[in-house]
Amino acid sequence: MRRGDEMKLGLFLRQAGHHEGAWLDPSVPANGGVDIDYYAHLAELAEGAAFHFVFLADNLSVTERDHAHMARVSRNDAFEPITLLSALSSRTEQIGLVATATTTYHQPYHLARMLASLDHLSRGRAAWNIVTSISKFEAQNFGEEELPDHDARYVRAREFVEVIKGLWDSWEDDAFIRDKQSGIFADTTKMHLLNHRGAYFSVRGPLNIARPRQGNPVLVQAGASDAGIQFAAELAEVVFSAAPFLEHAKRHYAILKEKARALGREDDQVLVMPGIIPIVGRTKQEASEKLQRLQSYTHMDVQLGLADLALGFVTDLRSMDLDSLVPETLPQTNFMQSRQKVLLDLAARQRFTWKQLIRSVSDSRGHLMVVGTPDEIADVMVDRFDQRAADGFNVLPVSFPGELKDFIDLVVPELRRRGKFRLRQSGQTLRESLGLKRPLNRFTQLSGERSSVSTCSSR
Repeated sequence: MRRGDEMKLGLFLRQAGHHEGAWLDPSVPANGGVDIDYYAHLAELAEGAAFHFVFLADNLSVTERDHAHMARVSRNDAFEPITLLSALSSRTEQIGLVATATTTYHQPYHLARMLASLDHLSRGRAAWNIVTSISKFEAQNFGEEELPDHDARYVRAREFVEVIKGLWDSWEDDAFIRDKQSGIFADTTKMHLLNHRGAYFSVRGPLNIARPRQGNPVLVQAGASDAGIQFAAELAEVVFSAAPFLEHAKRHYAILKEKARALGREDDQVLVMPGIIPIVGRTKQEASEKLQRLQSYTHMDVQLGLADLALGFVTDLRSMDLDSLVPETLPQTNFMQSRQKVLLDLAARQRFTWKQLIRSVSDSRGHLMVVGTPDEIADVMVDRFDQRAADGFNVLPVSFPGELKDFIDLVVPELRRRGKFRLRQSGQTLRESLGLKRPLNRFTQLSGERSSVSTCSSR
């Protein structure tokens, strides 16, 4: 199916911003991670600029492994995503609300109910970023010493998603008739037990809330390992990625779309939205000075700890010669395999020393970072969109609220001038806004198929 001419834009919300030094900037609120008014202001800015959604990442643990790193970061004082987005649903009207929740340490029934509730609260604007847990520190909060194997986590995740989708279909769309005259609240002929029995889960159902307004909240996924790409091709409707180089982005885009087509899915029902870190200035010098100021706030303990984490805790950078070249390979991690690969590819391409890679991770975490004027940033975004390396972007401002405002005031108008971004919000639900179809209820489909077979047989 033909893709539209306008890209999709999401806003990745993250406490002070996406640079590790952002919370030390005098213009950035230090307590933003637990300030609902702060988050509401950011969401309202994005909604006013016609962004399609705001997105929140999550971990079920503190991820830093030493106190020197932990003491200097602002990441460990923040709201749980579904709770925060439920509050933001009453402070916004049209923008989508994307919550991260892990399949490794949740149960499907609990999460199906919470996400269905968010979809009803927001009148159809909820989305679920499906992840598997990435840290042994998460495992240790749930009675385990180590994470399950990387590929085994995806096997469990696949069953988890199938269960949760089945639970969302427990009630047909018109099952709750709420008829006061007859005294019948629910038509139980339109209620369906899931009765799932699988390798990981045993779930009877039904869910004790009506089917979500969107049928299913939009399904989002971000894995780029082989297992992650296959998972996305099967189930995801929006796919996040880290793609610093155009050729890598084009290859990931093409592989994912090809795998999805092979499974009978349409291209415009699987949207690829890589991350972009734009640092915008009215001149190139102004933009560069913004980055340099943030770099000056970032302590070496933070840079080392973040690089160790991003590489999957297979290194101990404090013991290395940081002026030596990064090797082409490292031991495989059981954490974020795709991110480790992105960073090693980046280091090989740029012939980075460890010191240079550590600085790069601190600035961008392997995402595309563009430091420049509005024209320069728009040039990169439009080029990637036109070359089918992206259907849109997940925007990661380095600091809030200033860099978000600058992107909205300077880059968004340039994208619109080129006919690449919409002028206003559209659609009643997030699915409508993104051009995604509302899924049919599996049980309604099955009943219809049986009825059709019966009718044909009677003839």
